[in-house]
This record gives sequence, structure tokens and C-alpha cells, in this order.
Amino acid sequence: MQLVSLSKTWPAAAAVISFFLRRNSYSPFSSLSTSPPPLLPQLPTDSAAMAPHPKDDAYLEAVIPKRIKLFEAIQAQQLAHRQSLPSDPIKITLPGGQEKEGKRWVTSPFDIAKDISKSLASSAVIAKVNGDLWDMSRPLEGDCELKLFKFEDDEGRDTFWHSSAHILGQALEVEYGCKLCIGPCTTRGEGFYYDAFYGDLGLNDEHFKDIALAADKAVKGKQPFERIEVTREQALELFSDNQFKVEIINDLPADKTITVYRCGPLVDLCRGPHIPNTSFVKAFACLKASSAYWRGNKDRESLQRVYGISYPDKKSLQLYIQKLEEAKKYDHRLLGTKQELFFCHPLSPGSWFFLPNGTRIYNKLMEFIKNQYRERGYKEVISPNMYNMQLWETSGHAANYKENMFVFEIEKQEFGLKPMNCPGHCLMFQHRVRSYRELPLRLADFGVLHRNEASGALTGLTRVRRFQQDDAHIFCRESQVKDEVKGVLDFIRYTYNIFGFSFDLKLSTMPEKHMGDLATWEKAEAALADALNEFGKPWQINEGDGAFYGPKIDISVSDALNRKYQCATLQLDFQLPQKFELNYSAEGEEGKLERPVMIHRAVLGSVERMFAILLENYKGKWPFWLSPRQAIVCPVSDKSQPYALEVRDRIHQAGYYVDVDTTDRTIQKKVREAQMAQYNYILVVGEEEVKTGQVSLRVRDKVDVTVMTMDNLLQHFKAEVEAFH
Repeated sequence: MQLVSLSKTWPAAAAVISFFLRRNSYSPFSSLSTSPPPLLPQLPTDSAAMAPHPKDDAYLEAVIPKRIKLFEAIQAQQLAHRQSLPSDPIKITLPGGQEKEGKRWVTSPFDIAKDISKSLASSAVIAKVNGDLWDMSRPLEGDCELKLFKFEDDEGRDTFWHSSAHILGQALEVEYGCKLCIGPCTTRGEGFYYDAFYGDLGLNDEHFKDIALAADKAVKGKQPFERIEVTREQALELFSDNQFKVEIINDLPADKTITVYRCGPLVDLCRGPHIPNTSFVKAFACLKASSAYWRGNKDRESLQRVYGISYPDKKSLQLYIQKLEEAKKYDHRLLGTKQELFFCHPLSPGSWFFLPNGTRIYNKLMEFIKNQYRERGYKEVISPNMYNMQLWETSGHAANYKENMFVFEIEKQEFGLKPMNCPGHCLMFQHRVRSYRELPLRLADFGVLHRNEASGALTGLTRVRRFQQDDAHIFCRESQVKDEVKGVLDFIRYTYNIFGFSFDLKLSTMPEKHMGDLATWEKAEAALADALNEFGKPWQINEGDGAFYGPKIDISVSDALNRKYQCATLQLDFQLPQKFELNYSAEGEEGKLERPVMIHRAVLGSVERMFAILLENYKGKWPFWLSPRQAIVCPVSDKSQPYALEVRDRIHQAGYYVDVDTTDRTIQKKVREAQMAQYNYILVVGEEEVKTGQVSLRVRDKVDVTVMTMDNLLQHFKAEVEAFH
């Protein structure tokens, strides 16, 4: 396995590690239903009481073997129970309709993969059984539809990185005796991290070599990922030494199935599923360490987060590291400072100051969307920035989103800054009687939004507290949903083609925490699926990742460095119209009222986030139509300066951003500095240009010079803007 790390070696508890690496066998077992015991009281959060035992062999030897002993006892009991169940024949249907035979509680997805081909058995990392992700070694429980996924698939890649987080967690726990918290794959879909509590120990790059070495041992051990289901009481006993895991367990719903996975010495609370064993991870790297708060709450324990990346081959890791190095050169925070576009001040964290050149780009993006609104039948509105909390109680945000809001008191009443525009737009729809003839009603709003993001989560323009969206809500009849969704998808395709983005579509379905009944959700999901099918672009299901009020279509874009971002969104909502009792007078029968359907949609998403993505995607070289520095006039000498000012004024009056360099530097230095400043066009004027009334035009990254009249120049600029070049 390839290791990418820095530092000196911190000796590990070798005896403990070696004890845990002895076991390499894997015994599949079944799922069993269990009933949970009562909740335990909240544990203290005093740091001294929770202090871990870094490099304490006695601690490691006491805690980890105890967990393993309990795990193995429960596993043996469940295995015995499964072996007592009848192994009836079952039918397994593969994609394309091919059928395989198996036995209930015996046949696993791995067995089916092995039956198909040896190469599939060695490369498939996860399965999907009747729509649910499933461990490759977990026995099937009845007739089912089965899909197998490799690392190249989204499901396979996410599972691979989630499992790699367990390898990272194992290394961290064994090396430093830390209290593990959570370890998912990252939301951006590249890599993983693990949060843990270390007491006084501060991790940095110097520790990465030890972590990578411990991970290497786990990989070479070919440790299987083993799964059990436990009662709440069993889970609390397993993790009695880790207050963070106990808190998670106590917060789980009463009817939640609790699963625990073992990987070598690591026994971890986890819903899974996982790759078959650690040997699938051929290349592993620690990327960085940063601080975090437990559950994102600044008043809770201070944790440390270690980020990692892994691949099934060394070449992919090398390419990723190269891509990271390339991306660092074009980080939007670096380019934004260099080009004087924006900055952030500690007196207003997460709220960015846009300087004149940055404001030009910001406004251009909004102007582009507003022009499309006129073409596509949207009506722009302006709504308040703060509302009484009664509004958020009606909408459901007080119950589901209040912790992410800025809430304050005015005259003994609670108010909140709006984190989204939708409840306000419901009030707009509601303020007078509506007719079916007004639908679809497309309300668009660039109102300022505020979300109370944790300070540790703030990341440049991509994660902020104050932002604007090209936010719109479409109120329509049920019969209009499909066409409206297709219209939004067409809007997104048009916009992203101009930016040079490719994009993927996913239908995100009902999450565990949601409003409304199952029948309404199924109807909403079917409507979105029909629209996606007619749109004609391939799409995937993203199980359980919908908004709490309705299913959504997630759109992820890929930039020039092939990085994926979530920007546009399209969400179908049957809940808010019901909560606000929105109605319109129906066609036909007089006095009959019907309830509209609400579509939430954004194309750019957060303007701030899109600004950052575009800046990095273009590597700071803005296209002419968006550029804050479209042209600069460079006079050769003082004699040509008056004419240079005339050229500047005419271009300015035509509506373009133009500067003039009146310094006494040589023309070569003026041109060079203009190129460095990323002016799209450099207009050189000397005595010859003064005589002829022309300009010598140079393009930003080219050496060719073209002589043009002012009329032709302005016509060229106009054509560039109209073509979004």
C-alpha cells in the first residue's frame, strides 16, 4: 500500500496492535430484531472527566479487548440463531432480468458475484438488495433484486471511503487512545474524515506517518468488516467508555435498528454497510488535521478532525495528490485576494465583503439570471429579512431547523433572520384569493439569507453565514408539476452549458426525519421521476436524502479540475401549501378550492458559492462577459494619453469595464502588468493610432496584435457578451 505522510515515527502500542491483528477470518451472520431498553441520563461534558489516555497501553488493553469480547459473544449468539433458521430456496433477480437461485440465510451477494465471474467477486465492494445497500458477505433474507457496485460507482466509492474512515479510526484509537466520535465520507464526495477527542494532544502533519503506518497494518491484515445488530442496552455496554458514542445511542429513535461493525481491533457504532475487508484499500493518505466541535456546537467539546483519502490502486492516489496540488494554486481565497475581489473580517465571520471588482462579477451573475427570468416567465419579488417565530413554527422550520437560525428577541417576542425565502413566499401567495388562471406562479427572490453555521465549518465563500440565492418558488397545479420541473431542468442545462459545466442528476427520496404521510411522498417522488425520464438525461436514486418537507433533485456540477459541487437544487413540496392552507379557486365548479403544489428551485444556488466555483474553474481568467476587468487602454507615451482617455470614455459609455494606465512606465511593462491583472483585452495606442482613430488590440494570453476601429471594437465586444465568451 502506498503511504503519503509526513513526520517522525511515534511508537505505537505494538503488543496491542499485534494482538488485534491475529484474527483474519470472517463469519457472516444475519440481522435480528431487538427491543430497546430505556434511555440513560445525559453524561457529563467536563473535559477532565472525559480525558482520553493517549499512549496508555493499559487503557488500550482494557477497553479494546472488552469490546471485542462483547462483540464476539453477541455475534456468536446471532450466528447460532441464523443457522437454526430454515434455508429455503430464494430467487435473486439481477439487472437486466437474469435470475439466480440461492438459499435464505446462506447465500450472500459475494456468492452471486463469484458465480458470475471471479473478477466481479474480487472488485465488487458493495451490493444493493431491494434498494437497500447491503454488505457483500451478509446473507440474503428472501427473494430479492440484487445490484453489485464497484469503486467506480457512486455507491461503491462512498462505501469504500466510509470503510476507509474506519481504518483511519482504528489507527487513531490504537495510536493515541482517543475517543472516536463520527467518521463519514465527506459531503463533497472525495475522501473521508474522523472526529475524535484527544484531551491535550494536538495533532498535526508530524503525526501522519504514524497514522499511515497503523492503517497499513490494518490493510495488510486483510481485516473483514463484521456486522451485528444490538439492543440499546448492548450498545451502551459496548461503548460505556466513550461518552460521545453513548450520547449518539441515547439520541437514536426508539424504533431505530442499532448496528455495530468490527474491523480488527476497532469495534464501532455504525449503520454501515462496508467493503468486504481492508485489503481492498491499496492506497491511503492522511491529508490534513483541523479542529471541530462536537455536533458543531461551539459550547461543546473541542475535537480534532483528521481528513484522509484512499483508492483501490496507487495510480489513482497519485493523480488525486497532483490534482490537489493543482487546485491549491487556484484556491478562490488566494485568487480573490490577488484580484481584489473580496475579503472576510473577524468582526463578521462568515459574511464576506465584496470589493468593487468582486461586486461587478456578483451583479453580472444576478443580471444573467434576471434576464432569464424575463424570458422564462418568473416574477421577481422582495420579501422581509426577519419574521416572528410564529412563521417558522407554521412552516416547520422552528422544529426542524431552529438550531441553524439566528434568533433574537424584540419587545418580548422571538424573531428569526430568514435562512430561506419559502415561508415568506407562502405569505405572498396567501395574501389574496388566487385563481387557477394565475398558475403556474413563479416568484423569484434574491433576498439576503442568514444561516448559523458553526465557525469551524466556515470555508471561504463555499460555506458562509450570510449569502444570497437565485431563489424561486413555483406554485402550480398537480397537472403542471412535470412540465414545470422539466422547465427548471432546461434552465439549469442552459446555464451550466454557458459556464462550461457538466452535471449529474440524483433523485433524493424521503429521509428518516420528514413531514407528511408516505402516500404524499410517493406521489411527489413519482412526479419528479416522470419529469427526469422525459428530460432525457441519465439520473440516479439517492435514497433517504430528501429535504424534510419533500423529495428533491440534486444537481452536482463538475468543474475544470473534475471536482464535484452541489449548486442547483429542485425540490417538490406538498407540505408547506398544506401548513399555510394555501388555496386557489379551481376551474369549473364555482367556489371550489384546490391546493397548489410548491416547487423550490435555484440554478446558481448560493451566489457566493457559485462565485467561488467559477473563480477556481476559470483559474482566475474570467470570460469577457463576466470579467471585472474587460479592457485596459495603454498609451505608448504622454503624447497619446489624451486619445487613450477618449478611447476609455467611449468604451465606458458603451457599458464595459475599462481602465487606462497613465503611468510613466514603458509600454512593455504596462502590457505585462495588464496581462498579470487578467484584463481580457489590452488596447495599445500610440501616435499611429491617434492619427487613424484606431486601437491595437491584444488578447490576454496571446501575443498577436489586431488593429481595429473603435466601431469594430465595440461591435466585437457586443458579440462576445451576447455569446457569453
